Amino acid sequence: MSSALVAAPNSNLEGKDKVSRKKRFWFAIIAILPTFAIFGWVRMFPIAETLRLSLFEWNLLSRNKPFVGLENFRELFQDDQFLDAIINTAAIAFGAMAVTIPVSMVLAAVIYHRTRSRFAGFYETAVFIPHVVSLVPAAMAWKWVFDAKLGPLNRLIVAFGGEAQPWLFDPVLSVICIILLVSWQTLGYGVLIYLVGFRNLPKSVYEAARLDGANGVQSFFFMSVPLLKPITLYVSVVTLISGFNVYAQAFILASDTQGAPGRLVRVLVLDMLENSFQNFRVGYAAAEAVILLVIVLVLTGVQFGLLRQRGRK
Repeated sequence: MSSALVAAPNSNLEGKDKVSRKKRFWFAIIAILPTFAIFGWVRMFPIAETLRLSLFEWNLLSRNKPFVGLENFRELFQDDQFLDAIINTAAIAFGAMAVTIPVSMVLAAVIYHRTRSRFAGFYETAVFIPHVVSLVPAAMAWKWVFDAKLGPLNRLIVAFGGEAQPWLFDPVLSVICIILLVSWQTLGYGVLIYLVGFRNLPKSVYEAARLDGANGVQSFFFMSVPLLKPITLYVSVVTLISGFNVYAQAFILASDTQGAPGRLVRVLVLDMLENSFQNFRVGYAAAEAVILLVIVLVLTGVQFGLLRQRGRK
């Protein structure tokens, strides 16, 4: 009799617990739904619509918008301007990544070891400011720096006995200038992320290395760099995506003497905008956007794969 009385309250408690768990579950679902709805409308729907438009000959000035399947993609790979844009964009993206990762890691290490300095906050702010500065004024300032006649860079080169360079009037030099601008803008974010990584590294590992006779440089290359691989992956992905979406930098910097912006260095986003709003070929531009999406996804997957393989080794 007594055991039955004890079992009854326990079963009631279990039933109430199941009801409360169900309530919490549905409350969480209802709370998340608006976020998912906004994300779907703002992010996923445009991607799906772009995929759909890429299969049509969608002209803004024509009512007739026939389905053409993969014809837009076939035409793209026969378009010299598109191929030039792909090559230039890839060069800028990989160049910016090659500059940003090592420089931001070294700067973060220097700032981290200066944390006790009273200027530590100033160092972090000074490095991060380029990331938050408006893009157009920053690009205009860099355009003045690279100016062939009035720019301080050429004046400095001439002062040291060198020859002035046509930085913004040569296709190769223009790409280098854009790489420097993109790297300068993404550097602050990379330093900030690496600083977080340095501050979370186990100090016991460095103490053990110090006891084994390792100096600061050896600790950096053989301890910090391997331990910061996840941070390196994140920074490389963000920098690569930023580089493939480059537009305003090429539009402002690479201008010829007739004032035709972006003609010297053609990039993918600029080509998409011209096809959409100047040539009114929205379907063709959508196909370019799909290719850009595929490139970014493939490169991101490759980066993840390489770092995982290195981690296993």
